[in-house]
Amino acid sequence: MPSQLRVSTGQHSDKGRKPSNQDFHGLHIPPELQLGAKGIAIALADGISSSEVSHIASETAVSSFLADYFCTSDAWSVKQSAERVLSATNSWLHAQTRQGQYRYEQDRGYVCTFSALVLKSTTAHLFHCGDARIYRLHGGALEQLTNDHRLWVGQDVSYLSRALGINPQLELDYHAVPVEVGDLFLLATDGVHEHLDPRQMVELINSHADLDAAARAIVALAYARGSTDNLTAQLVRIDELPVQDAGELYQTLSELPCPPLLDARMEFDGFTIVRELHASSRSHVYLARDGDTPVVLKTPSIDMQHDAAYLERFLTEEWIARRIDSAHVLKPCTQTRKRHYLYSVSEFVEGQTLRQWMIDHPRPDLETVRGIVEQIAKGLRAFHRLEMLHQDLRPDNVMIDSSGTVKIIDFGSTRVAGLMEITTPLARDHLLGTAQYTAPEYFLGESGTPRSDQFSLAVITYQMLTGELPYGAQVAKSRSQAAQNRLVYHSARHTEREVPAWIDDVLRKATHPNPYKRYEDISEFVHELRHPSAAFLNKTRAPLLERNPLLFWKSVSLLLAVAVVVLLCR
Repeated sequence: MPSQLRVSTGQHSDKGRKPSNQDFHGLHIPPELQLGAKGIAIALADGISSSEVSHIASETAVSSFLADYFCTSDAWSVKQSAERVLSATNSWLHAQTRQGQYRYEQDRGYVCTFSALVLKSTTAHLFHCGDARIYRLHGGALEQLTNDHRLWVGQDVSYLSRALGINPQLELDYHAVPVEVGDLFLLATDGVHEHLDPRQMVELINSHADLDAAARAIVALAYARGSTDNLTAQLVRIDELPVQDAGELYQTLSELPCPPLLDARMEFDGFTIVRELHASSRSHVYLARDGDTPVVLKTPSIDMQHDAAYLERFLTEEWIARRIDSAHVLKPCTQTRKRHYLYSVSEFVEGQTLRQWMIDHPRPDLETVRGIVEQIAKGLRAFHRLEMLHQDLRPDNVMIDSSGTVKIIDFGSTRVAGLMEITTPLARDHLLGTAQYTAPEYFLGESGTPRSDQFSLAVITYQMLTGELPYGAQVAKSRSQAAQNRLVYHSARHTEREVPAWIDDVLRKATHPNPYKRYEDISEFVHELRHPSAAFLNKTRAPLLERNPLLFWKSVSLLLAVAVVVLLCR
């Protein structure tokens, strides 16, 4: 069986010389299935002594993080999931302070420091604000991985510059580091680290085989050395990392055999095959019936049945479809019986591809194009909300049904941030889309962004309006930054079709070779397809002399009169 992430842990907290303990700490190791998707979470919060309610803040911060982080989407990256959860917690804490009697005294409200460590696959993700610390013991040396957010205003006077609940917006440090078997992480509050140097902590860790005992020893020594604060220490050691070899993974993927080629009227796994819809070197797509319900069966190509990377992407398609809920994205069908072969089942969209629609409607009006683009954009935004990039948006991967509803299909090239964080030996191609619609940055070996999907959508929009491509076939040939800088956009107005100048300006921006010069969000692109931007209107605005000659000459006369009066006064 493939190995899983395994850790040993130890933790201890004590109120020390204070009347109560305002520190709060915890960790959560989820069941094996969620362990690979979300990892292991460790969190530590330290209340501030000037507040009577900060112990509530620290307990809330840790307990909500350990609960809510594991409720976020499996498709999200660790960074996205943690930051969403912590931002919500910060807003709640700040609101509690604003509603209480200390609304104008931040240091007496619901405030605490916070440090968290999420171990996923072979990476440690660190989240930090305040003056607790996270260390890593690696190769016999203890390295501090976080910075103290404390502002010193005098030799012995300082205050927290960052913490949960201080401000309505959370400013959080994030850092990701690769880990190895044997690495040990130490989380400690200031009551511990201010009274022990790294050498002493290393000695205590190395002298105790049991990590709970080591944590107690660290707290005890800090207390003995005069600490007057609450004291908390957490230790996490990496015992095993999730490393799979290609043979193990291929065996897992191939537990179900690839189905044979299917023919009309054949009975297959409880389905009745009606006809073949599409066939390529990568897959076969069939119309079938599940009882009286028409469905679509997709099977891997027989030629690809020994390609583990391809099979992984094939299985991921259905995983993706089950996590997206949008009227403009193809829906999977609920599996009601055991499968005996490797295939996927989805809804049947009775209609035609956008490619065929473009052939049937060679000169569509602008409003019809807008309607199609807006629906595709809604589908793409459903991907982007889950930190997914489609990466292969093209007319063949868009269906229009008999009611005019547009749906995005085929997720074989989709990039999922949460899955990309999981270690796998399989090669992950950056360039999986179709060259004519692929954003230029992919040809430079860069990772895509939502602006890359925006480029593909803009190219499709351009093609519907003009029947051509904005750069012809030159994008795929431009494999260097210099070559891409030489790309020349062909104005949509050079064709015989009537494309407004401002629409051409929108398409020029959305298909710019530099992703940072495109629209920040796909919704901006869609909006400007209906509303000319102020920048365009100002750029094309006629001079005042042409728009209103009378007002122009009145203004000139007024200025001359003012000048004459000024001269006479002198």
